[in-house]
Amino acid sequence: MLEEPSCSKRKCIHFLGVMNGGDESTERNYCEAFPDGIPRFIAYGKNRHDRHIKGDHGIKFEKA
Repeated sequence: MLEEPSCSKRKCIHFLGVMNGGDESTERNYCEAFPDGIPRFIAYGKNRHDRHIKGDHGIKFEKA
C-alpha cells in the first residue's frame, strides 16, 4: 500500500480494506458504500464523505 487511505485513518466503520490485484498499481480501497472501489477524492483527498454523494448507496462516514 502506497499510502493509508483517509477512511482507514479516520476509523470509518464501513471501511473494508484494500484489494490488491498483484501489485500496488492495481490496488484499490473498498467499503460498504463503494464496494467497487472508493473514489480517490474520498480515499486520499479532502472529502470526508460526511454527506451523501451519488453512488454511495446511502452510506456515509461513521466513526467506529
